[in-house]
Amino acid sequence: MSGAELVILNGRVLTMDAGMPRAEAVAVSGNRIVAVGSNNDIIGLASPTARRVDAQGATVMPGMVEAHLHLFAGAFGLRLLQLDGVQGLPALRDKVQAYAKENPNEALLICKAADYNLFGEGVMTTRQMLDEVLEERPLLLVAGDHHTAWANTIALRKAGILQGRDLPPGNEIVMDDNGFAAGELREGEAQAPVMALRSSGGRENLGLHGEEPETPPTAAERADDIAVLEEGLRLCASYGFTSLHNMDGNRYQLDLLQEIEGRGNLDCRIEVPFHLTPAKPIESLEEASVLAKEFATDRLSANRVKMFMDGVIDSATAVMVEDYADIPGWRGDPLHSAERFNAACIEADRRGLQISVHAIGDGAVRRVLDGYEAAARVNGKRDSRHRIEHIEVLHPDDLRRFRELGVVASMQPPHPPGAMDFPLEPWVSHVGEERWPWAFPVSYLRAEGVPIAFASDWPVSDVNPMRGVKAAVTRKAWHPGHPSHASTLRQALHGYTAGGAYAGHREKTLGCLKAGLFADIVVMDRDLETSEIEDLDQARAVVTICSGKITWGD
Repeated sequence: MSGAELVILNGRVLTMDAGMPRAEAVAVSGNRIVAVGSNNDIIGLASPTARRVDAQGATVMPGMVEAHLHLFAGAFGLRLLQLDGVQGLPALRDKVQAYAKENPNEALLICKAADYNLFGEGVMTTRQMLDEVLEERPLLLVAGDHHTAWANTIALRKAGILQGRDLPPGNEIVMDDNGFAAGELREGEAQAPVMALRSSGGRENLGLHGEEPETPPTAAERADDIAVLEEGLRLCASYGFTSLHNMDGNRYQLDLLQEIEGRGNLDCRIEVPFHLTPAKPIESLEEASVLAKEFATDRLSANRVKMFMDGVIDSATAVMVEDYADIPGWRGDPLHSAERFNAACIEADRRGLQISVHAIGDGAVRRVLDGYEAAARVNGKRDSRHRIEHIEVLHPDDLRRFRELGVVASMQPPHPPGAMDFPLEPWVSHVGEERWPWAFPVSYLRAEGVPIAFASDWPVSDVNPMRGVKAAVTRKAWHPGHPSHASTLRQALHGYTAGGAYAGHREKTLGCLKAGLFADIVVMDRDLETSEIEDLDQARAVVTICSGKITWGD
């Protein structure tokens, strides 16, 4: 055989193929890998005009899979003020007032990545504090996890929630002792009235609620939204990603991505779910089936249902089996009743759709497992690969159920407090020392043979996968004698490549460097295996190839 159009030579190739785990070079023809082997093997396959990429001894591996992100919201968020590392009133005021001057016509100033301890450890951020930062214009600070936000008084007043509002379970407008909103807004339904003030109309966040634009966007708005998505896709490609599992969705977003695909600009494969919110009837899953049939190319697909079972531990909206350690009598409110959730799982599974559910507390994880078990009991077992997203706390009694039910653990190495950007408090105090060994229990799940996919949950965490790899490898226990749940480098890289491919039912076409599979490949700027662990987060992709096309680098 000869005529490979692209060859990668002189690499330290990590194939993720158990049959041949290492190699030196890769040959590509069209959108497929045609051979993996030594330099001598591959050079002989190159056509006279073949593109040659010299890896110069650096790591070459399958294109990375970002198994949990929010592309539209993350890309749009790049335009907003980021508060990473900002602490205290003076620093916050300087940042926000400068941002306000740069955006004089914005109806709502939104700032991302606000720390729960912005004004000091254990100090609750209030509207009065934010009034000192900016009083005359609506201001909203969004926590890094996006499950909590804080608004100033004028924002709460214009949104009509200064005196509170009845909300569905799991959502809360925190009230002060005088009967007014204190400023803290827990979960999406509490934040939505303030978010509605923004000039953009919030199209970038509609997928988070499974909603469509109320009025059709203008041509200019649509073009701007496409530009936002393309910017996000380019960013992901620059980090070595070739596949993305989006975790929010609607038809509007799919339509935009389909248009991008038609232009040949879909730099990463992407799957977008149907979001079954608590407000939607189970019968709406018919729409999920319609989307699955309509969007079904090897670059753009929609064969999954997304649900949320709880919130987050930091704001005490996650659902626990036992009380929060520092909030006696409180375990959190599930967003779906057991009866409804089981019925939703049975119906989605009957339709052949994959299910992924946000479940952070061990109580939420248990309820999701119960739903998956109900689906298998009613419909019969199949290779469903239903997923649980996050699994920040797991009850020991539920560990074996993952393997028995064939559930994929979709986890985020940047999320354990102290591992990367998130502070220890209030998370560790809410959970309590007794449950710490079962927090983000990657090693327990791996030992049980549970498939694991790694991701960032961008924009909740930095999308840079090598920061996630370092967080996975360097993770430390919070208490002597407790497991660290750290991963080896190979385990971490597997989670970001083959693990993600398996989670998306794509292991027969990608996630591994093997002849016949799609040519999704990343060439790094160094040999990751010989790099100092502390320098892993500095590694970057120099060439990213998706389906045989170079999407990043030269």
